[in-house]
Amino acid sequence: MIDPVLLRENPDLVKRSQELRGEPTSHVDDAVAADAERRAAISAFENLRAEQNAFGKRVAQASKDDKPALVAQAQQLAADVKAANQRATDAEAALTAAVQKLGNVVIDGVPAGGEDDFVVLREVGEKPVFDFEPRDHLALGELLDAIDMPRGAKVSGARFSYLKGVGARLQLALMNMGLDRAIAAGFTPLITPTLVRPEVMQGTGFLGAHAEEVYYLPDDELYLVGTSEVALAGYHQGEILDVSNGPIRYAGWSTCYRREAGSHGKDTRGIIRVHQFDKLEMFSYIDPADAEAEHQRLLAWQEGMMRDLGLAYRVIDTAAGDLGSSAARKFDIEAWVPTQGTYRELTSTSNCTTFQARRLDIRHRGDGGKTSPVATLNGTLATTRWLVAILETHQRADGSVLVPEVLRGYLGGLEVLEPIA
Repeated sequence: MIDPVLLRENPDLVKRSQELRGEPTSHVDDAVAADAERRAAISAFENLRAEQNAFGKRVAQASKDDKPALVAQAQQLAADVKAANQRATDAEAALTAAVQKLGNVVIDGVPAGGEDDFVVLREVGEKPVFDFEPRDHLALGELLDAIDMPRGAKVSGARFSYLKGVGARLQLALMNMGLDRAIAAGFTPLITPTLVRPEVMQGTGFLGAHAEEVYYLPDDELYLVGTSEVALAGYHQGEILDVSNGPIRYAGWSTCYRREAGSHGKDTRGIIRVHQFDKLEMFSYIDPADAEAEHQRLLAWQEGMMRDLGLAYRVIDTAAGDLGSSAARKFDIEAWVPTQGTYRELTSTSNCTTFQARRLDIRHRGDGGKTSPVATLNGTLATTRWLVAILETHQRADGSVLVPEVLRGYLGGLEVLEPIA
């Protein structure tokens, strides 16, 4: 939810953000009107309630003869107060509905446009060149007996898989490498719930444009998370935090689920776009004044992982129309996938400013003891999809794969993944 004061005092700024996102500016006008209606309704209710309180004293002091008439008036006034309170409640709900149609106000410099309008900030590393015909990650995974898609489909349907043997070990090695680095950077590890309540899913912004991606269990009124960001954001819901000495950081390890709605026919081969995967997510609660600097730190930790894994990658500044409602800015890191001859997204990091915290009522105390919303940021430090780039980048002609040096200690010193005869 955006700052209501900003909406009231600078609606043109919010409209500009909507334009950059490619979304209707009329939603801003609707929200401004709803805010004015809410404030008028609250004012009317408070005036009537003050009149009711004053009238109550008059009734108490009235003579026996005057009291019956005054009691009748008091009853009418009570009915008016009740009706005014309902109007204020309805106006509050209308404002909430109007404001929730607005995405977070984007940060200055975010490119306008949609999915293809990103700006490349830098390209890092050398793209691998082979003197043989490279295999894709699934062919390598099958040679290594590391990925089993047919049995995944047999048991659970399309876009499910088993990671087996060295495939399972490689993912755990990657996740543990990320976790060790997160702990060294001051993150507290959390293994998070993968089912959350509707108010938490709504509060993080995942029930807007991306609602069709989310699995819902209606009998239990719970949602399966597509990222531990959701559970991490809900962890301090309704709390006042102390961020005066720096950010509160968590690293959430969880299995994640996505419906991949609308992606039929895209990336159906292998584990690039699947319904279930594991992910290690960084999450920061911080003073909003420090949020942009923290965003750069999250990005730097992600890039450190990419470089040390020997992956060629690029960093892009995602266009406003591809941000999602919560993010004010998002950087994606895309790794080079040799058999596709292109970069593919492996990870992203988002600055959500105070958008999620306002919805989830997460605050901190500033100067003078006054509370205000914190900023929240997130960024992925490892996930199943990274195996695609690791296998393809480090493959050899015989189908074996050289293990990046930084992962060998997590694999008992294993240097090469060998094909299974």
